[in-house]
Amino acid sequence: MRKQIVAGNWKMNNDSQQTKDLLTEILTKKPQNTTAKIVVAPTFVNLESAVNKTAGSNVIVAAQNMHQAENGAYTGEVSVSMLKSIKVNTVILGHSERRAYFGETNSLLAEKVNTALKHNLTIIFCFGEELADRQSGNHFNVVESQLKEGLFHISENQWPNVVLAYEPVWAIGTGETASPEQAQEMHNFIRTLIKENVSADVAENTSILYGGSVKPDNAKEIFSKPDVDGGLIGGASLKADDFLAIVNAI
Repeated sequence: MRKQIVAGNWKMNNDSQQTKDLLTEILTKKPQNTTAKIVVAPTFVNLESAVNKTAGSNVIVAAQNMHQAENGAYTGEVSVSMLKSIKVNTVILGHSERRAYFGETNSLLAEKVNTALKHNLTIIFCFGEELADRQSGNHFNVVESQLKEGLFHISENQWPNVVLAYEPVWAIGTGETASPEQAQEMHNFIRTLIKENVSADVAENTSILYGGSVKPDNAKEIFSKPDVDGGLIGGASLKADDFLAIVNAI
């Protein structure tokens, strides 16, 4: 049975004190009866303090990225063993900003996926089309390529460690949002791809999140769609009340 998940990607925001303050507010105000898994992804320098702050709660701390190599001369990078050493066992891979600003390709992401899964990390794997792809009607082809080249090489027994996050690039930080119908159409397409390329069982049990300007006033309608299992939240995750309102929309 697939899980409902709301993950907050804090990106390059919040210093040490702001991280502690936001987590305190989330932990204090979060609903006790929610069925959704709550994930937060602070910056690298605040991961360990976030893990300590959330210890004993049902809030999961994730990293926003990791390097594909086990170790070595990669100045400024962070390895999977470094994450695991501070009890971070979830990582976001393939975010559109990593693809666009840092040139991350499908083949590079496949390497990162392999390293993460080798060490039993849970992956939130991001993908999605740009505006030109959507306007030209090429959005399904783009998504299919990203999944097949970056993820579909893994074995069926590794899929329980994978969460998918569809993020139409044109709807990230723009105020634009895919309509609930557009989100459902793509999520259904993704689930069908998994069924055809992996198995019906994996397709049914893999959580697919929507990411792209999800806010308290549109979350409930988006999450009501049968193939949308939650959200990867950007800007709205930086305010505890907004983030928890989205959690409550599940």
